[in-house]
Formats: sequence, C-alpha cells, structure tokens
Amino acid sequence: MQASQASQTSEAIHMLYHQPFQQIESYNLSPFQVLNSNVCADNSSQGAQVSFQACNEQFATLESLPMTDYVNSDSPSTVSISSNRSPFSPQCSQSYMSDVHHSSDNTYGSPLSGSSGVDDSNELRNVLRELEIKLMEESEIDDSSSCSVNNVVGQPVFSTRGNRVVQMAHTMDLKQLLLACAEAVSNAEISTAQGLMNELEQRVSISGDPIQRLSAYMMEGLRARLLSSGSIIYKKLKCKEPTGPELMSYMHFLYQICPYFKFAYMSANVVIGEAMEHENRIHVIDFCLAQGSQWVSFIQALAHRPGGPPYIRVTGVDDSQSVHARGGGLDVVGQRLANVAASCGVPFEFHGAAISGCEVELENLKVRHGEALAVNFPYMLHHMPDESVNTMNHRDRLLRLIKSLSPKVVTLVEQESNTNTAPFYPRFCETLEYYTAMFESIDATRPRNDKQRISAEEHCIARDIVNIVACEGADRVERHELFGKWRLRLTMAGFVPCPLSFSVGNAIRDMLKEYSPNYRLVDRDGALYLGWKNRALATCSAWR
Repeated sequence: MQASQASQTSEAIHMLYHQPFQQIESYNLSPFQVLNSNVCADNSSQGAQVSFQACNEQFATLESLPMTDYVNSDSPSTVSISSNRSPFSPQCSQSYMSDVHHSSDNTYGSPLSGSSGVDDSNELRNVLRELEIKLMEESEIDDSSSCSVNNVVGQPVFSTRGNRVVQMAHTMDLKQLLLACAEAVSNAEISTAQGLMNELEQRVSISGDPIQRLSAYMMEGLRARLLSSGSIIYKKLKCKEPTGPELMSYMHFLYQICPYFKFAYMSANVVIGEAMEHENRIHVIDFCLAQGSQWVSFIQALAHRPGGPPYIRVTGVDDSQSVHARGGGLDVVGQRLANVAASCGVPFEFHGAAISGCEVELENLKVRHGEALAVNFPYMLHHMPDESVNTMNHRDRLLRLIKSLSPKVVTLVEQESNTNTAPFYPRFCETLEYYTAMFESIDATRPRNDKQRISAEEHCIARDIVNIVACEGADRVERHELFGKWRLRLTMAGFVPCPLSFSVGNAIRDMLKEYSPNYRLVDRDGALYLGWKNRALATCSAWR
C-alpha cells in the first residue's frame, strides 16, 4: 500500500513538473524566475577540467552508464527554441591550461570539458607564447615611457614587441585576438591593447556568429578594465536594464529557449518533493525567490499527494535588485502563490525576507519547531563574498547558519565555472570558454538577427561578462566555483551529500528532449552536470 502511494506521488510530481507554461501564467506568474545578483562578492578558484569523450559518441541511459560517461539528452535534432543564459554565467575552446597565472587551488575538476567547437587552447597558448618569444628577441624597449593600469606599473607604452603584435593582428582569428588583448591588458601594455581593440572593433557583431557576439561583450569588459572603470561601466549597465515587463520578457525568452533554469527548478523540486514525501508540515526557504515560479508546480504536486496535501510554508529571501523586474515587493509573490495554493486546496503560508543573502540572520528565516525544513540555493551562492573578499566570509557563514537549522535537505544549483579567486588572465580564459558554449547553445535556437535574442544577450548576459572581466574586489560579484570547491565548502560546514535518485535524472532527461541533442547530462560524484557538447555549464547537488 505504501509503495503504491509513493508511486502515485512520484507520478503526480513528474506530471505537474512538465505541464505547459500557460497553466503557470494563468496565475499571473512569469515562468521565469529572475536570478538576482545580491550585492556581495567573493573569491576561490578551482580546477583543471578533465577532457571528456568525443561528443558524437553514442551514450547510454544514466542508469546503465558508468559514472564518468555522458548521457545523451535523447532529443530530436529539430528545435525551434532551446538554450539559455546561466547567471547562471561563462567559455573558449580550452580547458584550464596549466600555467603560472592559474590559481594553485585549481584541483577540483569538472567531468565535462572540451573545445565546444573552437580550437584547442593549449595549442593556441603555445602559438601565442612562441610569437611572444620571437617578438621579445626582436624588441627594443624604451624604459623611459611606462604606464600603469589599476595602479600596476606595466610595460612601456610603445615597444617594438607591441607594435609587431598589433601588426600581426589581422592574421589572428577572433579568439586569438581576444587572448592577445587580454594578455596585453594583464601586462598593462596599453598601446598594444588599444591597437588590438581597434582590430577587434572591425570584426565583432552582436548579430554575428557566437564568437563575434561574445567578443563584442568581452571587448567592452577589457576596455572598461583598461580604463579602470569596470565598476562604473557595470553599474551603468545595471541602470540601463529595462524595467518591468521588458526585462521580464527578455528573461522569459531565455527561460524558453534554454534548459538551464528549468534544470535548476526541476531538479530541486524533485529532490525536495522526495525528501518531504511523508512530512505533514513543510517549510521551504528559497534564497532566490524572484517570481516564485518554481513553487507553482511544487504546490500543485502536493495537492495530489495520497491522503491529502500537507501544510506548506515558503520563506522567500530576495533583495531590492528583483523588485523593479517583478513590479513589486515580495508580498506580490506571496499573494500569487497563495492564490495557487487556494485553488489547489493546499494549506499555505508565505513569509518574505526582503534582504540580501549577506544580511540574513537566524531571526529572518522564521524557523518553527515541528516543520520539516528544505533550503534551496538556485544560482545564488556564487554572489556571496568569501574569505578572499572580506573577513566576514558570508559564503561560508551562511552555509554554517543553514546547517545549524538541521534541514532535511538542501539543494544547490550553480554554474560550473572557475572565476572566483583565479587571477585576471586565467579568469578571462575561463569566461571565454564558458560563454562560448553558452552562446553556441543560444545560437542553435534563433536566427542571428533575431531582435529578442540580441536584447536578451545584451540585457541579461553582457552585464555578467563585463563584471567578471572588468571588476575586482567587492565590485566583482560574479564569482563562480567548480562543484569540487562547493563540495569542500559544504563538507566543512558539516553537510553530507544526499544521493540523487534516478527520478531526478529521468525528469531532467525528459525535459531535455525538448532541446538540442547537444545538451548532455552526467551523473558523477554525487551531482548532476548539465553541459553543452563537451563543456559542463551547471551542476545540481543535494545535502543534509
């Protein structure tokens, strides 16, 4: 009897997670949850990624697959809309290369890596180094004219080496140009960087192929860094964001054409639903509530529970960043979810904590005795500053606070990228690699002159890229870490991993059937990795 009820509950959950958007929109909820950027920053780098198998290899199902193999999304190749943005955030064709610029704690590798359709990074790196050596041998440096960028004394403004690099710029492809320009900026070679940017300007296009579009935004990040105006440019980009309906339409567009956000919502909901299967009183704390769209299907699934629905209370943590997009405070979300619950006959209560994650204390979460607690971190923790930014170390402080509440389950979804404590040049390479894959996935869904795509990339993705490339210190809020580093942080906070059931992977695979077959799913080391071709872009894991 109990097994039969569990089966019915599982079927109800999966049925409701796959219902069309129209049912959600009938409650005046945008099916996209805006990912806010809590004004916090941090640092911590990781790993050399391990090359994976060729992307054209035949993949088995997750259940029969060794832990290190890919799972093909099994979807048809015809896709009208498929692919999304990760503030989820970042890509290039190189895995993290071994060089002196790379942070020493890069030991937490991802099972997905590769070219993502671009040249091998190590080969490119060698070509650039050979060019640099050759130019250095021929250079005649004038020691009298030096310059500085971000207060770092650099190479002379004019040098034979720099002139030769600029002269050869027309022979480089866009990726080579970007890397050469980033290296010039890193070395404070202003004249060389400006010359390379002049060449870049002639080739980039926001309506071009993926590397042309990405190069346009990365070039702006380099320019802002060169002018020591990264934080100013970043803040201006935030001010230029469309408000209300316009911003929501761009975010909803990305939600529709890419699986990254659905991956976060669906995986977390299945994990939490299974953990709370026999609980009568449930409290969910969502640290990135935004529109609250994730919980519509969750509430509806609870309504179909055998024996009647449980009582559920949702606490939404959300700062003012999302207010203008949402068109109101957290009370707007609470009322919408209350309407959904009432229509389903689910006892419901909502509590809003209108503060950033950095400000959260125990009293803000309203934890009550007798309620089974679930905590959800969807693409949020990477905005929290760690020990490399300030001594408060809010990233680890928040994890310890949540652990002290003895939650039944904690879900973590993050971008699989290494931009936290990595020095500028390897961070630039990682960003180029990550976003190359993302822009390729977007390119597979829409014509290159599509105005919606151009606006969505400009208003929802470019800001993240500029922040990663141009900003430092507390101004750099996009600070991603690889899953290995998150695992270490959670373990040190006292958490233990919760194995993900087959139901979680099956739900994601079913969802991926709507998208390009180039999306891949890997179950490894206690986490699900979502990737595009050979590059991991996001991970989901569960803890208690």
